[in-house]
Amino acid sequence: MGKLTFHKTEIEGVYIIEPQVFGDTRGYFMETYSERDFLEQGLNIKFVQDNQSASHKGVLRGLHFQKHFPQTKLVRVLTGEVFDVCVDLRNGSKTYGKWIGVLLSGENKKQFLIPKGFAHGFLVLSDYAEFAYKCDDFYHPEDEGGIIYNDPGIGVNWPNVGKIELSEKDTKHPTLQECGFKWKI
Repeated sequence: MGKLTFHKTEIEGVYIIEPQVFGDTRGYFMETYSERDFLEQGLNIKFVQDNQSASHKGVLRGLHFQKHFPQTKLVRVLTGEVFDVCVDLRNGSKTYGKWIGVLLSGENKKQFLIPKGFAHGFLVLSDYAEFAYKCDDFYHPEDEGGIIYNDPGIGVNWPNVGKIELSEKDTKHPTLQECGFKWKI
């Protein structure tokens, strides 16, 4: 029925995806995932887990990755607005250490496809946001890794929301240079 539109970004393998939205006076309908559309783009991804979180304005989650079980993620916002970021950690990549960010919202309905080999995080810009994502591998809590969100070597240009709120573990992440992590993807 609806077709997903895939927009390549300046980092290989990272896509911004826009669904076709059918709306009328009752509301709207859209397909958020279609294996057929992904295969037409040469993306053969088997998603195995869906996750969802809710956060208030100023919450920053990230930058997270899994060390030995990297995940491809398809992320979107159901309600509210976030600035979503991924950082390339692929060994040998010409964009290693580079980041890309996209504004995701319940209103624009865009999605962000982040392949294996990236750190990921987001900052909530609205008063409240619900965030959902699909993963192509299961979560392994013992395998968590992270990079500090304000690493000057990466230089993510986070929007100004006033006070940023982090989890305790997210305040303790090293810089990319300190951890030196590279995925062999």
